[in-house]
Order: sequence, then C-alpha cells, then structure tokens
Amino acid sequence: MSKKVERMKVKKQQARANHVECHQKFQARIHEAEDSMQAQHLIIEALVDEKDSLLQTIHGLQEANNAPAPFDGDGRKNRKKNRKRKRLRIFLWARER
Repeated sequence: MSKKVERMKVKKQQARANHVECHQKFQARIHEAEDSMQAQHLIIEALVDEKDSLLQTIHGLQEANNAPAPFDGDGRKNRKKNRKRKRLRIFLWARER
C-alpha cells in the first residue's frame, strides 16, 4: 500500500511540474506576441507620422507653386479622426488574432 501511495505522490509531482512548465512556455509565447504587437504598433505610428509629414510637404509645395490641393480639403481635423479610426481598426484586428 505504501508503494502505491508513493507512486501516486510521484505522479502528482510530475503532473504539477509538467503543468508549471507548460504554463511558463505559454506565458513566454504570450509575452512574445505582445512584444511583436507593440513593435508593429510603433511601426504603424511612425508610418502614419511620416505620411502626415509628406502630405504637409506636398501641400506646402503646392501652395508655393499656387497649385490646387490634390485632396478633398477635409482638413487636419478629419485626418486626425481617420487616423484614430484606422488605429482602432488595427488594434481590434490585432486583438482578434
């Protein structure tokens, strides 16, 4: 009877050790995914900022040349709204995955 109890204790310890190991691996994968998402978010923000800078440069050059604006003229306020909507869509998309 004592050997049975001893074997059960060993099995329980092994199961606990396996569980801890799986949990640690899973947490590492989650952390890696979060880091990747954060890096992607930073890249997206940088690209959006770069795009805004380029649009301002284009607009400035067109004003200097008295050329008509190539855009609908929806203005900076609407661009900010669109940027926020796009970031929200990207965030929700990334969250679904």
